[in-house]
Amino acid sequence: MILTRGARITGAVLCAVLAALAAGWIVRDLRAAGDASALLRYWAGYTGGWPRELPATVQADPVLLVVYVLALAAALRSPAAASTLVVTGLVTLALRLPGVWTIGSSWMDGRFGDELRTRALIGTFVALAAGLALVVVGAAGRRRPEDSHEPLPARPGSGAGVAAFVVLGASGAVMAGWEIRQFSRLPGPLYPDWFLGGEAVTTGLTAAPPGWSSAVLAGLCLVVAWTALFRAVHARPLGMIVAGFLLVAGGCGIARNVDNGWLEQFGEAPVEQQLIMLTSFLFAFAGVAALVVLARRGFESTDRQNEGCGPPWDGAQGYGHPQGGAPGYGYPQPGHGYPRGGGNPPPPASPPPGW
Repeated sequence: MILTRGARITGAVLCAVLAALAAGWIVRDLRAAGDASALLRYWAGYTGGWPRELPATVQADPVLLVVYVLALAAALRSPAAASTLVVTGLVTLALRLPGVWTIGSSWMDGRFGDELRTRALIGTFVALAAGLALVVVGAAGRRRPEDSHEPLPARPGSGAGVAAFVVLGASGAVMAGWEIRQFSRLPGPLYPDWFLGGEAVTTGLTAAPPGWSSAVLAGLCLVVAWTALFRAVHARPLGMIVAGFLLVAGGCGIARNVDNGWLEQFGEAPVEQQLIMLTSFLFAFAGVAALVVLARRGFESTDRQNEGCGPPWDGAQGYGHPQGGAPGYGYPQPGHGYPRGGGNPPPPASPPPGW
């Protein structure tokens, strides 16, 4: 299926709204921080050199801004506009949903002013509405390919599907493993705050709690890994979004390792700390590899009668002739933060690694 002209314009407008919301909060944080480097250190997960005022955004927000801009461009001209809008809307819903209960919580009272929280809550509902509208537009605004001479969306090639399965599947499994480790490591009363937000966790006003973000990204990695094997049309845009998050998370983790001098003492570090450092490299490598293999167009979906009926999410094996390259669009994670108070919380740069 391909999008109608009206659906493309509507999707582009919705992406513009989401991009404006993300950009507005980033600009607000830059002004409040007074020093861009301090905000960058906070986004990257450093333990020191934070802005004088707690930012409302986290590492995921600049990534989402890039996602929305590229999704806007794809909505106007890409054959994969329908799947791009749907996956962009789903990612938005998954990452913005926690704001419904975190922004108005009593434990936010001492961190942000009432006016700022009101603006954030309104912006969260707007983002959720826009994300849901993107899903509806992408799913309902399609037409049969016989009605147009536009090229059909391309599925990942067989080699790209296998490569995405390996690197994204491994990343999703590792991230899920670290989240299970968090559950066993954090004190019982503290883990709900890590996953759902609370006084024990420091995070941005508009951001999802770190445990929630990690679980969402791990789930998306596993979904893309599985569906890429079937060359699903949606695997390319969703895979590049996930790869962008992984690349940024892994790059920030590597930067922290270098800044703290941990790599120089790798041999003497505890086994768990070594695994944390290696995880950052895994995420960075997986992000780059997935972006490279999924950015290249595979085979155009030419089975017009069975389009949309393959396993799962249009996942039937496509056939046809190779097409030229198409512009890639990929992203980056989720929020980050670290537990504080109560029990014996892990260092902020540790779990989940790379965030």
